[in-house]
Amino acid sequence: MKRSATVLLTALAPVSWGTTYAVTTEFLPADRPLFTGLLRALPAGLLLLALARVLPRGAWWWKAAVLGALNIGAFFPLLFLSAYRLPGGMAAVVGSAGPLFVVGLSALLLGQRATPRSALAGVAAALGVSLVVLKAAGALDLVGVLAAVASTASMSTGTVLTKKWGRPEGVGPLALTGWQLTAGGLLIAPLALLVEGAPPALDAPAIGGYLYLALGNTAVSYWLWFRGIGQLTATQVTFLGPLSPLTAAVIGWAALGQALSPVQLAGMALAFGATVAGQLGGERTRADVSTDVTGPASRPRTPRDGGGTPRRTRGTRTAPRPGRAAHDGVTERRRTSRLHGQSGANS
Repeated sequence: MKRSATVLLTALAPVSWGTTYAVTTEFLPADRPLFTGLLRALPAGLLLLALARVLPRGAWWWKAAVLGALNIGAFFPLLFLSAYRLPGGMAAVVGSAGPLFVVGLSALLLGQRATPRSALAGVAAALGVSLVVLKAAGALDLVGVLAAVASTASMSTGTVLTKKWGRPEGVGPLALTGWQLTAGGLLIAPLALLVEGAPPALDAPAIGGYLYLALGNTAVSYWLWFRGIGQLTATQVTFLGPLSPLTAAVIGWAALGQALSPVQLAGMALAFGATVAGQLGGERTRADVSTDVTGPASRPRTPRDGGGTPRRTRGTRTAPRPGRAAHDGVTERRRTSRLHGQSGANS
């Protein structure tokens, strides 16, 4: 039950990320992807740092910087670049290959052997997302494709390294999330100013949209994500990723009037099934095995001799069998009578 609750809470992160597209297109200024990434990451990171009141120490200064660059600082700009240069949902299709990246990286960095089921579920997830978001389009842009692959590799590597390095003793996921968001936001800030210039003027809908992205879509969602990485395997966590484009498709249908074809519905079912399959079949721990042993094998065993009766040891007494007391009484009286007879003859 605890593991199921962890999976469900972690799944809220990619579900929340699936709302990013609708919020960006409906409420935020156009053509400001880096500025949007900056406002998503840096305010959320500073807020979590203020709540956690813990700063990195020792090697965790550079580890937090590396994780922040991989999961936030490099991931956001590369993702936006691919989304602007690739047609349709191609960026989401490449991103849905994240489970395959993580399966390979987990075998390399964590020593977790890749299973055929994990590989098959990863392929099914990518195929399902492709059916949902990929639309007919012209020639692919090489820079966009490379950016999409790099963004997926960046996030996948960050997920596996987050699992490998864990957290410093006494540091919770709130502080770890704040470190990464702050480091990633500081990395994006100069890039946003250099490429996009000064921040745009913001109206009330834009302010509301940025507040939602910074708080719910980033601060809470990334906290849930890194919390899940600490309690689940890296593969299980990344198999929740396809929920993001699936959520975006559902919102597009329900709120933006975008139709869903039968092929897209089939793709959603396939991707969701692969997501569920990615959560099943985790390795059982020794504690799990020891608690489910029942029946005769779990009862204490009594040493037995070749005849199948309990072996009596020196200094121990066994309870008499029914009727044994009466038999012992008769035997004792006969012994006493013989002793008396022998005593009379000898005298």
